[in-house]
Amino acid sequence: MLVCCWRMTVNSSLSYFVLTAYIHVGSLKFLCFVVTALVYVGIVLVNTSLMVVICMNRSLHEPMYMFLLSLFVNELYGSTGLFPFLLVQILSDLHTVPAPLCLLQIFCIYMYGNVEVCNLAVMSYDRYLAICDPLHYKSRMTSQKAAVLISGVWFYSVLKLLITLSLNVRLSRCGNVVNSLYCQNYLIVKLACSDTRLNNIYGIFGTVVTVIVPLIPILFSYLRILQVCFSGDKQTRQKAVSTCSPHIVSLLNFSFGSCFQIFQSRFSQNKLPVLLQIVLSLYFLIIQPLLSPVMYGMQMSSIRNTYKRVFCSKVWAAHRDGT
Repeated sequence: MLVCCWRMTVNSSLSYFVLTAYIHVGSLKFLCFVVTALVYVGIVLVNTSLMVVICMNRSLHEPMYMFLLSLFVNELYGSTGLFPFLLVQILSDLHTVPAPLCLLQIFCIYMYGNVEVCNLAVMSYDRYLAICDPLHYKSRMTSQKAAVLISGVWFYSVLKLLITLSLNVRLSRCGNVVNSLYCQNYLIVKLACSDTRLNNIYGIFGTVVTVIVPLIPILFSYLRILQVCFSGDKQTRQKAVSTCSPHIVSLLNFSFGSCFQIFQSRFSQNKLPVLLQIVLSLYFLIIQPLLSPVMYGMQMSSIRNTYKRVFCSKVWAAHRDGT
């Protein structure tokens, strides 16, 4: 009887979690709310506009742009998994979150991370084919193959996160205090009273697979691209640099943010200033969705020119009709 009552008490802590990483800023919380809202609006605008450009222009219905479309959709999806929740918490005095919403946020944010790294790996292989084997590129990377690869990336990420959540839900917890701005899987698992060995083993396995498996095609692709650059002429090197630079910047930026996120959730960051901890914990969910579309939109002439033609013509037409 006593054991049953204890289990009921433990499981009742699953009804909500308390987030303790929010600092008291007084009246400045309204300024924080406005700045955060503007950042989210900026992310929505830059990603949505490029998605519209790719979808509306038939000349961009090619594998490379299909991968970019998947990337922009994922970054919009990941940001939406964080920002509305963050905006509510900024204005709230009690930073609590219902357990189902917390698990949903874990699913959204972690799936965003999985899809992003796998999408970048597929894109690196696509760039390898385009630069190292241009004559056979259209036969080796068709739109149908690109669609299969994109579907595989999303399906794998959904399956991986469903397993993660199913292992998390089964746990009994002794506490509900989480030192974070948003829900993180490892921090929730650490609250468990029951055996978490299976969660830890799968967590390590999942992290290794998420990092190592995409890293293989990325390293292979760029080693081959470097070989072509060093052995080719100046025009080939310029083409490789202009084509790969947005991808490399996006990849390095996401890797930095993800590595810090992994280390932060597993090791103590008490020696770092609180504000720096907050910034770095949000880095891969803010900078990446802003940087990627800007980099690809500015660097890739096909997207840049189409963007100007589509939106500038609409602005000019609206101005002409108004006058």
